[in-house]
Amino acid sequence: MNLIQLFQNNQNAKREFRIDNAGREATVYLYDIIGEDWYGGVSAKDFVPQLAALDVDVIHLRINSPGGDVFDARAIAMAIRQHPAKVIAHIDGQAVSAATYVALAADEVEIADGGFFMIHNAWTVQMGNAKDFRAGADLLDKVDASISADYERKTGKSAAEILAMMDATTWMTSAEAVAAGFVDRIAEGKTATQNHWNLAAYGNAPKALTDPPEPTVDRQALERRLSLLERIAP
Repeated sequence: MNLIQLFQNNQNAKREFRIDNAGREATVYLYDIIGEDWYGGVSAKDFVPQLAALDVDVIHLRINSPGGDVFDARAIAMAIRQHPAKVIAHIDGQAVSAATYVALAADEVEIADGGFFMIHNAWTVQMGNAKDFRAGADLLDKVDASISADYERKTGKSAAEILAMMDATTWMTSAEAVAAGFVDRIAEGKTATQNHWNLAAYGNAPKALTDPPEPTVDRQALERRLSLLERIAP
């Protein structure tokens, strides 16, 4: 498992972070890696102030994210919990790694049919000497305990069960995530958005999530080009 590899594998992926505000409801699209990288990403310093500025009654948090940095995600999750609006998380494709506890910070969580949900032990990127890395490992252990507590509250499972699932890097289909208690329901009439993340950096990833996405074909543009070639052909 390699966070830098996750960034590199998805440097050309289509990303989106935006907020649509209409009346007393707002929709936040988190279709990106969590944490800044060389190619983009959504950091807590960008997300939190924009969320806090929303004066609405309901926030729809739409997620299709391969995860990212644990500390950015924890800060984002805290901001979601503290917002006075009702927050409904909609997992439109994948909620993986750090994106799962962003989703679980919402008041309600639903997932599209065909979506994926994955939990594992926390990651971060660190530089420094041996003492720095030992301190970083100790901190990640504490973060894992905090994340486990969030999962326990949501699912009703024991700490031992959750930690075993995190150690194993557990992938769940939409139905499995609901059955395990991580997600409240499968969204009615909603199928998962086409995957555009390469999740090969994670262990045990389903093969469908480890290959680069097929390039999108603009059929109308292709037909126009073929028509032009026919007209100029001898």
